[in-house]
Amino acid sequence: MKATSPRFFILICSLLFLQGFAVTAKAHADVPTFTVGWSVYAGWNPYFYMQKSGILKKWADKYGIVIKVQRFDYAASLDSFVAKNIDACTMTNMEALDMPAAAGVDSTAIIIGDYSNGNDAILVRNGLTFDKLPGQRIMLVQKTVSEYLLERGMVLNGQQAQLSKLKLINTSDSDIVPAFLNNASNPAVVTWKPLVSQILADKSIHSIFDSSKIPGEILDLLVVRTEILNRPDGSGARFAKAVSGAWYETVQQLATGQPQAIKYSAAASGDSVESYKEQLKTTSLFATPGSASEFATGPAIKQKMDLVRQFCYAHGLLGQGIKSVDDVAIAYPDGTIQGRKDRVRLRFNATYMQAAQQGKL
Repeated sequence: MKATSPRFFILICSLLFLQGFAVTAKAHADVPTFTVGWSVYAGWNPYFYMQKSGILKKWADKYGIVIKVQRFDYAASLDSFVAKNIDACTMTNMEALDMPAAAGVDSTAIIIGDYSNGNDAILVRNGLTFDKLPGQRIMLVQKTVSEYLLERGMVLNGQQAQLSKLKLINTSDSDIVPAFLNNASNPAVVTWKPLVSQILADKSIHSIFDSSKIPGEILDLLVVRTEILNRPDGSGARFAKAVSGAWYETVQQLATGQPQAIKYSAAASGDSVESYKEQLKTTSLFATPGSASEFATGPAIKQKMDLVRQFCYAHGLLGQGIKSVDDVAIAYPDGTIQGRKDRVRLRFNATYMQAAQQGKL
């Protein structure tokens, strides 16, 4: 028998290797992959730790998927979500309504992470008061909860008739601290922590109103495009289960003060541990899935969301051609709908919070 040529042997091995590599690559490419966008905020920084610690990968592996997280400036994260460049995004209840929902992107909130309980604030120089704000330059990220907070502060301090006289200066959250601190001619700013804490380090500036005065009105959510959640192959539901499981494992570590969780969540925004702990004091975390699902299925959320949707409609934030606040409707876990049943664009889904509560993830 003729001996096999060494070159032939090497060729066969190479072909087998390449075939195996191709099979492996195809298998990897077939794994459903999801991207979560997040931006700097005390209640969203844990997504950085979730990825860094391997908690997210552990849960993604359990459900046979890949989950990536990507950091953005806040407004850019919303734009990316609306453009369908990412599958899920951290955002407030108001932005969920006036960005994706208003743009016709059917979206579902699957995690209610916390509500701002002092994290968002109106800051002023020179002892400025609410009755002096009309006509003054007020820096903020427009069409966000900062604008909502400003209006609620004005209304609750008897200045509703002066709302039309406010002079708003749209400023990116990445620029707002230096832009305000380096220009003393700017008398007021509305923003959120850690930016609030950075600004208040200047003792000539003080807060005249914050979100602790309107508890439960500024909710911090994880929102998924509904079409992703409802994928026929079930991968969207697996994603929701995986990210929910990872979230509650992470937030439990945070709530119990585990050093690594706090250290890396602080590092996500370049904060010290002390600064981040201070931010958490004004963040009402729904640290357990039970507390989150209770809020999601209770009556308070509907009352708060009605205030928000009325604000969005009054300011023309619900999109072009919208003739009624009911044209962008909200659905709740009990089947209740605020608005027209054929116009639901934002949904609160307690399924995954409840599954976490029952230990079924």
